[in-house]
Formats: sequence, structure tokens, C-alpha cells
Amino acid sequence: MTQSLSPRVEAVFWFLLTATGYFLLASLSLHATKGADNIAAVWPASGYLLALLLLMPASARVVAFAGMVAASLAANIHGGAPLWSSLAFTFSNGCEAALALWILRRREPGELSFMVPRSVISFCIAAFTASTVSAVLAWGLAGKGLDFLLSWLTTVLLGMLIVTPPIVMLARMVGTNALANASTRMKAEATAILTATGLVTIACFSQAQFPVTFLPCIAVVAAAYRLGPFGAATGMLIVTLIASLVTGQGYGPIAAIEGSQKVRVLFLQFYLLVLLFTTLPLAALLIGRQRLAKRLEQSNRWLLQAEAAALVGHWRVDLIGWTITWSDQSYRIHGLEPGMPVDVDYSVKQYVAEDRLAVRKILADAVRTGQPFEFQGRILRADGEIRHVKSHGSIEMGRGGKAVGIFGTVQDVTETVENARILEAARSAAERVANTDMLTGLPNRRHTLAFLEKALAGARDHGAPLAVAIFDIDHFKRINDTHGHAVGDQVIRRVAQRANAALRDEDMLGRIGGEEFVCILQRSSAQAAEIVAERVRKAVEVGTAAEDDLPNATISVGLAVYDGEADVEELLHRADKALYVAKREGRNRLRMAA
Repeated sequence: MTQSLSPRVEAVFWFLLTATGYFLLASLSLHATKGADNIAAVWPASGYLLALLLLMPASARVVAFAGMVAASLAANIHGGAPLWSSLAFTFSNGCEAALALWILRRREPGELSFMVPRSVISFCIAAFTASTVSAVLAWGLAGKGLDFLLSWLTTVLLGMLIVTPPIVMLARMVGTNALANASTRMKAEATAILTATGLVTIACFSQAQFPVTFLPCIAVVAAAYRLGPFGAATGMLIVTLIASLVTGQGYGPIAAIEGSQKVRVLFLQFYLLVLLFTTLPLAALLIGRQRLAKRLEQSNRWLLQAEAAALVGHWRVDLIGWTITWSDQSYRIHGLEPGMPVDVDYSVKQYVAEDRLAVRKILADAVRTGQPFEFQGRILRADGEIRHVKSHGSIEMGRGGKAVGIFGTVQDVTETVENARILEAARSAAERVANTDMLTGLPNRRHTLAFLEKALAGARDHGAPLAVAIFDIDHFKRINDTHGHAVGDQVIRRVAQRANAALRDEDMLGRIGGEEFVCILQRSSAQAAEIVAERVRKAVEVGTAAEDDLPNATISVGLAVYDGEADVEELLHRADKALYVAKREGRNRLRMAA
């Protein structure tokens, strides 16, 4: 409001606002309910000054204190206090405001908020400390008794605790347009509640026949419940002003108490303190509950969004009542409408028969051991579709270490499983392509040698028998030159088929280049290996003769039995030497390496 003003005009504004308000409130208090030594029951001027100091810019505080000094001296002198007492009271009130402001700035470096319990506690500490120091100063300077010290302490403390919060909150609501943006219904409700609070207080304190001073408490609690801290603080201020004014005029149940004026003032202060410390904590708890409710609502909304995005639901089994609760996403995963009644047996029976027993066993073991669990299975949805789901869960323990519930999550991993299957199939296909000879469909040279490496390691480490037979097609160059390469390729394929068919299940045949092949004969003694290799030779000789108009083809075979060779190359070299012996001796025959 004053940011657009010049510094001089701004200083004048804050001086006049402080001096005028302080003088009016101080004069009103001194002429209302009075205690011993002209100390009012409540000193709202202290709360008003502290509120302005919290709201104004730091540059305006000096002139504000100057306005407070002028207004305080004028009010006290006008109220009949001697000059020295007026000076002592003014100095004490100024010190209390400065000290309260300093404590708040140290404890709350940012903006003081009466919506935050921690800030409210800091404000109460600052108010009590400043009031205590102020009371001691006034008591020492004025030379009064202990009753004066106690009366000053409670009066100033009530003034700050009751007056400061509503002024600060109202000013900030105006400054942030929160008041202007409030709905008409909300404004009407707030007006009605605060008006009702005032009317109830007037009705209670304007008569002494019925001691119903508890009714304003109900009204302030209602204001706190519906309007939060602002409603509590404003309702408290309304009750304080009306109760002080009416009691000061000699009306109401407190004014009717037998005893001195000091006793009545102390009782009024006690009443206001009890009301204050009943409603303010309640308001703080209510606003805290509202914030927690909003945070919980937001967290639940985020949880639902996250579950929907990740296809994850949650569930809980009550082991005492044997009931189950599903989240909306759990229903969707199972193909059901959210909210449909389900039980524990139904949720387990949705798993296909092959997985159902495993699920029951996992859950039973988890309940028995109390350990977290994880399982993956297939469910048959209500629409007949089979989906893969994965669940994680943990056991909830009650008193005595007894399992009382199971909490878990369920995730639809059908796409993940399908993608993994496709990926594995693609990997296997790629591996087959990388390891397969494209002409014959047999393992290629790389795969054959890798297989032989493992077989040789097994023979070396475990003493398993091993033999290697190398063969190639006799006079294959002549076949190519005479019939062409296409026919030559057909001959290679037919030789591969016949040779592979003659091997045992544990043996392997691979093409290592051109018309050359390797047979890896596992768990074969020399005699058994020779029999198998000879069977291969005969199968090729018989199987390719005048078949499918292909030229005759025979093979020469060199056989080597593992005899402690250090590596594959050495074993293959021995078999290769035997192959050349077979070729030199006329081809279409088998020769064993020495």
C-alpha cells in the first residue's frame, strides 16, 4: 500500500498509523476494565504495535517507535498516570515490542506464519519473554508491588497473543488478494460465524443471572473449525473486546464476583488465557489436519496415476477377518470393474492351475516366516484373457509377532514377458545364424571348433573318451568342373545329410570349409569311434549313388582318438594326417591316426 509513496510520506504514514491506533487502543483499555494501579485487564496496544512492526518495512520502524512513544505518553497522562509513571510505562512497552520483534526475527528469519505450529510456538515464546522483561522493567521503574508485576505481565501478554495474530493475518490476506478472491459463500459464512460469536459473547457478559461463560468458548471453537487460525484469532479478539468492555462497565458474571476489582480483572485474564490456549492449539491442529488431508489426497492421486501408468496395483489381505482389498488398478489388471466384491479364494483361483499351488505355497511360507516374498504367474482374467503378473509383498505383524495382514503389489508384466520371449527368440535365431553353415544347415567352423574346445576340456578334466573324424569328398573338384558349382553344392548338402543321419545323438557333425567336415565323437573309445566313422563313410557311399540325378560321391576319413593333446589344433592335426593317408591309399576309406 505504501510502496509507491516517497520515503518521507511513507514515514509520516507509519507514524500516524502507529500513533493513532496505539493511542485509541491504550485509552480504550485504560477506561474499560481497570485493575489495581490503573493497569487494564488487556493491553491491546502492545499487540497492535507488534503487528505493525511485523508488517511494515524495516526502514519505517524508527518512526513507528516514535509514534508509539508519543501515543503512550499521551494515553497514560490522559488516563491520570503521573509523568514519571507514564515515562516508565512507555519505556517498558517500547522495550517489550523491540525484544519480541528481535526474538521473532532470530527464530523465524522468513515471514512469520500463524498457519505453521512451529511459528506459533515461536510467537508465544517471544510474547511471553517480552512481556516478562517488560513487566520487570515497569515494576522496577515504577516501584510498585508484586501484584503490579503479575498484572502487567498478564495484561501485556494477552494483548500480544490476542491482538497481533488477527491483524497480521488480515493484512496479509488483503495484500495477497486472498480476501478478494474468496467466494461470496465463504465470506458470508465467515461474517455469520464471527457475528454470532459477538452476539453470543454480548448475551453471556451483559447479564449475571446465568453463568454461561462457556458459550463464547463454543463459538470460538466453531470459528476455529470453520475458518482456521484466522477464525480462532478473530473470534478470540471479539470475545476479548466485548468481555473487557462489558465487564469494565460492571455487567456480567465476572463483574458480579464478590471481591475486589483486582480479583475480577485477574479472573477475566485467567478466563481469556484459558480460552486462548484452548482455541489456538485447536486451530493449529485443524489446519495441520487439513494440510495432511490435502497432502494425503494428493499422494493418493499421484499413487493412482503412477499405478495406472506402470500397470501396478496394490492389495491387502486381512488375515484376521480373511478379507482382501484391491486398488482400482488391481481390479483393472484382473479384468474386473473397480469396487466389485472379491475374496481371498477368488483372487488365488484366478491363477491358472499350473501356478495356483505355487502361489498358495509362497503365501503360506511368507505368513509362517514373516519374510517378504515375490512370485510371478499367469492369471485367467474375467474376459478369458491370460495375463502374466508379478507380485511383491510383505507381512504385517501385530502384537506378539503374529501375522495380521499381507500387503502386496501386483503388476501386469505381460508385455515384458512377451518382449523377453521375442528377444530370446531373436537372440536364438541370430545365434543359430551365426553358428550355422548356410549351405548344409550344419554347425559352421566357429561353432564346431567351440564345441570341440568344450569336449576336449571335458576329456582332459574328467577322462571322458573323445575322438575326432575329419572327412572330405573325394574328387570334389572334378564334380564341380564336370557338373558345375550348383550340382557341387547339392552333392555337399546330400553328403552332409547322409553323414549326419549316421551319427549318434551325442555326436556332432560340422562343416569347417569347402567339402571338408568334422565329426566330434563323444564318449567313444577307439573301437566305437572307428565303427561310427566307418558307418558314416558307408552311408555317404550308398546314399549318394545315382540318387536325384547327382553324381556318385564318396568320402575319405581320418580318425584320431584323444591321447592327451594340449589343444584342439593338435588333435585335428593328427586326424588330418590320417585323412591324407586315406587319400594316398586310394580314397573312399577310413584310416586311424597313429
